[in-house]
Amino acid sequence: MDITVGEHIGADPSMKIVSLIQANIYQGNSLVLNNVNLEVNKGEFMYLIGRTGTGKSSLLKTLYGDLYLKEGEGNVAGFDLKELTWKKVPLLRRNLGIVFQDFRLLTDRNVHSNLEFVLKATGWKDKVLINEKIESVLTKVGLKNKGSKMPYEMSGGEQQRVDIARALLNDPMLILADEPTGNLDPDTTDEIMQLLFNICRDIQTAFIMATHDYGIIQRYPARVVRIEHGQVREISAAGV
Repeated sequence: MDITVGEHIGADPSMKIVSLIQANIYQGNSLVLNNVNLEVNKGEFMYLIGRTGTGKSSLLKTLYGDLYLKEGEGNVAGFDLKELTWKKVPLLRRNLGIVFQDFRLLTDRNVHSNLEFVLKATGWKDKVLINEKIESVLTKVGLKNKGSKMPYEMSGGEQQRVDIARALLNDPMLILADEPTGNLDPDTTDEIMQLLFNICRDIQTAFIMATHDYGIIQRYPARVVRIEHGQVREISAAGV
């Protein structure tokens, strides 16, 4: 399949989840990305590509408040990045979901307890509501009856589904996925990609997915943005 640049999967252009205007992104005192202009709308799926070390992680860290935006304008899920104090960062992250390549599950507790830990850490107190929410997200990712499983009892694909379920717990406006299929075999990769696209479509969550796998982009076309030589730019299928 061909890539359609700027393709929206049921995206709502009237609701911008991410807006960066002439943003300069730094790691310490080093300028990593220059004059970034980027918008991502509700329900939109966007790939972020580029060589290792070009600034993909720095961009994602800026969006979830791990790097402070020093210059330019930035807004994520209604939060002004220029006014984002460390006290406000947890509030921002409650509106975001993050999916990691290496799952980062707590290995000393089962799936249900992993998810319960996150909910309690973000202010949930009612046991009934917590259990209902955990059952809901596990059902969404196809793990309805896996709550009692320990991470080491699960395949890599199942652990990644738990990671996605964790990202969904607080009904995020935006999910940032950093190489979510990097440790998975091709068949499991396809299953995870279908799941991510279904979530994007069904609950209108915006996705930004960093990846090195251009084969995924060919099989699951969506908007593509490349980071190269300190610049962020839209690309065509021929540019991948």
